[in-house]
Amino acid sequence: MTSSSAPATPAPRAPRTLQLGLVLHGVGAGWGDWRHPDAVTDASTNFAFYKAQAQLAEQARFAFLFVADSVHITPRSSPHYLNRFEPITILSALAAATSHIGLVATLTASYSEPFTVARQFASLDHISGGRAGWNVVTSWLDGSARNYSRQEHYAHDVRYRLAGEHLDVVQGLWDSWEDDALVHDKATGQFFDEDKLHKLDHQGEFFAVEGPLNIARSRQGQPVIFQAGASHDGKTFAAQRADAIFFHADTFEEAQAYYRDVKARVRAEGRNPDEVFLLPGFRPIVGRTEQEAAQRYEELAALVPIENATAALARPFSDHDFSQYPLDEPFPDLGDLGRNSQQSASDRIKQHARDNGLTLREVALWHARPKRTFVGTAEQVADEIQRWFEGGAADGFNFFEALPNTSLKAFVELAVPVLQARGLLRTEYAAETLRGNLSLPVPENRYTARRNGAPRAEAASAAVAADAPSKRDAVPA
Repeated sequence: MTSSSAPATPAPRAPRTLQLGLVLHGVGAGWGDWRHPDAVTDASTNFAFYKAQAQLAEQARFAFLFVADSVHITPRSSPHYLNRFEPITILSALAAATSHIGLVATLTASYSEPFTVARQFASLDHISGGRAGWNVVTSWLDGSARNYSRQEHYAHDVRYRLAGEHLDVVQGLWDSWEDDALVHDKATGQFFDEDKLHKLDHQGEFFAVEGPLNIARSRQGQPVIFQAGASHDGKTFAAQRADAIFFHADTFEEAQAYYRDVKARVRAEGRNPDEVFLLPGFRPIVGRTEQEAAQRYEELAALVPIENATAALARPFSDHDFSQYPLDEPFPDLGDLGRNSQQSASDRIKQHARDNGLTLREVALWHARPKRTFVGTAEQVADEIQRWFEGGAADGFNFFEALPNTSLKAFVELAVPVLQARGLLRTEYAAETLRGNLSLPVPENRYTARRNGAPRAEAASAAVAADAPSKRDAVPA
């Protein structure tokens, strides 16, 4: 018999689940992807195409859909970026065409008002039944400023200070209504409890917002926060604020280093590293045989001529014109170019060129073409995914289609059953909200917590349990 003074044995930790996101990228991430025979040339503004992709990803039990975004284009931008849906709009439409998969939208803190952002995401959260997520970005393209009545783009450090305050305001507004504030008592005529509706009254460096927000919290409490932190400032911000973090890594070792660094930062912030998901982007090419996978890779490589490769290379460097340099001479010395745009990516490219003594042509093609890491049969691709997942390099992946209108279908048909058979990927959704499916706690309303004087974590754990569907409601595998 166990002594009453002995500490209780902790409950066993639930097995980790591979979290997959699908990037809805229309005609493709590259400049020539739209030319592939299977590509839908108007896919970036084709709702039927997005609906089919969303439902296929949900069938495969992906955790979320993700829409990337920026607010500036030039004639040299990639075809998808030239003509595409606004993220909140398309995800609101897809909310009605799906039932469990999360809906994550990119929206810039640099050029958006917090009150409007809070309303938009709260609305998406209600429309979808608690499946919304916000990818908080600071906008790195210099031209963004000129679309929002500014002559100059915010400096790198200013962008992150602004983003932090912006997020403070939005999350404060999301708590305007306590969860039991809306009484709806027809007999007494009381629509809401006025003591449970709260002004924010924020006065800060960048924003002055009174509140309250004119929409209540959803069943998941607040939308899930995503971020892509790569620079020092970005990783610090992500470790402090994000529930899930997108990142780029070309190799397993590079991913491991990033994973260790950011998880340590999360822990140093007093947060639980198990509740912050690190998700590298990947572009798998799956074939029934190695030969078929290799053939599909060559199809993709053929869609990236050197002209498209240098156009892709220009983007992290504020659309710098690389045509002025000889292609087959050493990569040019660009000094600090890229420091105030996509700093981490531009630094990584310059470092790779220096370390390997590459020419401009070699750097451009290396940057624009997908790596061969996840190219192979279903078993080979699943092996590599498992290695990253179990080897401290990733908590999941953000899926980009390598070949438009082709790669997702092949991955779902061939690789997903292998991952599910290995117990890595869910065969049914555990909950009806994005937080529930990520096993993230629901944040207790700050005013309720203050009123009750109870630890927020206790209320969050109860809310997660309440979100899990009954067997009757479970989605069949």
